[in-house]
Amino acid sequence: MAGRAIILYEVSSSANRASHHAESQPMSDTPPDRLSTNQKSPYYNEEVLAREVGIRFNGVEKNNIEEYCVSEGWVKIAAGKARDRFGNPLTITHKGTVEPYFRHPAKPVAQEE
Repeated sequence: MAGRAIILYEVSSSANRASHHAESQPMSDTPPDRLSTNQKSPYYNEEVLAREVGIRFNGVEKNNIEEYCVSEGWVKIAAGKARDRFGNPLTITHKGTVEPYFRHPAKPVAQEE
């Protein structure tokens, strides 16, 4: 996984991939229902990943999650160093209880007067 964070707190230099939903609302203390570290995914959100999202899967802390969905109860975990023909990591989907949380609190929003 050279050059790519396995934990869900990868920060990229491309600022144009930020979600329009995240721009319109202040950030909450609840992680999103679904999140991905893949910049090509519609569930990629750089602002959320910058706060370092931790994942507890079936009561065990995991640090190799590529994508998760709380409502559907699954995580995608990288399968070693294997890559597909496009250079993306091969993932294995596991079903269970997914509990995401933020490792860092939200920065206070400056109030305009």
